[in-house]
Amino acid sequence: MTPRERVHAALRREPVDRVPIFMWFHPDTARIVGRALEIPPGRVSEAMGDDVRQAWVSNNHCMEGIVHERDGQGHTDPWGVEWIKEGPFNQIRRSPLQDAGADEVRAYDHPYGEVEALLANMDALSGAGGDWFVGCDVSPCLFEMVCRVRGMEGTILDLAADPDLARHELERAAAFALHVSELACDRYPLDWLWTGDDVAGQRSMMLSPDMWRDMVAPHLAQIMAVGKERDLWVAYHSCGAIRPIVPDLVEMGLDVLNPVQSNCPGMDPYELKRQFGDRLSFMGGVDTQQLLPNGTEAEVRRETERLLEHMTAGGGGYILAASHTVPPETPLESIFAMYEVAGVSRQEIEDRAADIRAAG
Repeated sequence: MTPRERVHAALRREPVDRVPIFMWFHPDTARIVGRALEIPPGRVSEAMGDDVRQAWVSNNHCMEGIVHERDGQGHTDPWGVEWIKEGPFNQIRRSPLQDAGADEVRAYDHPYGEVEALLANMDALSGAGGDWFVGCDVSPCLFEMVCRVRGMEGTILDLAADPDLARHELERAAAFALHVSELACDRYPLDWLWTGDDVAGQRSMMLSPDMWRDMVAPHLAQIMAVGKERDLWVAYHSCGAIRPIVPDLVEMGLDVLNPVQSNCPGMDPYELKRQFGDRLSFMGGVDTQQLLPNGTEAEVRRETERLLEHMTAGGGGYILAASHTVPPETPLESIFAMYEVAGVSRQEIEDRAADIRAAG
């Protein structure tokens, strides 16, 4: 099966030759694996046999797609968010509306003039169609996007003290996400539309489920509908304890939930599979806080086997992935063991790496 055929079949709960894989590597992990395979870090997912190719066309490109070499380097994105490299990732140094009054907040709008440049990030995947499962990432769409522009503290205060202003901010973010989603889905040969917002912490949601349903969910449903109306799968990413809104996401027509942080309340992957597996597929669930960095190779192998057994019960509906980026403390042998359990042998990985080296 081609990677594209494999993912589509798994999401349709049809037989596959092996479970699909879409793994995210911490930048330091990619460098470590790249050195081991003698290939560039950017080619690691290809060598490992991952099935999905995806690009950011919204603000996550500014956070993850723009890479600085040294700590302290940074940039200001089209939204006016100032980023600075701290450790391996870009972090927000200043949000453009963090000290703004209500009038300035209402006058702010999203960077429609930069849409073409953002969409151009998909061009690198132009040769991926046919063999690879291709995704377009329009996240963050709503709450998290407002937090980046307004600042977390300002966003929470607006939600509590000035709901009308908060609604305005969410409406503006939604309009931009909807616009980019429509253009991307009409322009590129996609397999899924990737949406998302981090709306929860490790223990609970950052806003109440009722507030989310009132102020966020209607906009998210419209964005998801862009993909559904074009017969695309729709994926949604939110870290943390989002169990209270999973039924709402299912009702919206969500196809794939990510990342399934199993150590958060209500996010046990086996229980989620039991309750929603007939209507929802899952991507994630391999613990990155304890299992991968601290577990032995045997433990990683055993837990991955158990995860695959439960999450593919009934005929698929699962994409193997970690619950966050694979941390650099993860032993190489544990990474290769996780892939081997999924049906990708070390030799197969080495052969692909050799082909990458030979191609220059």
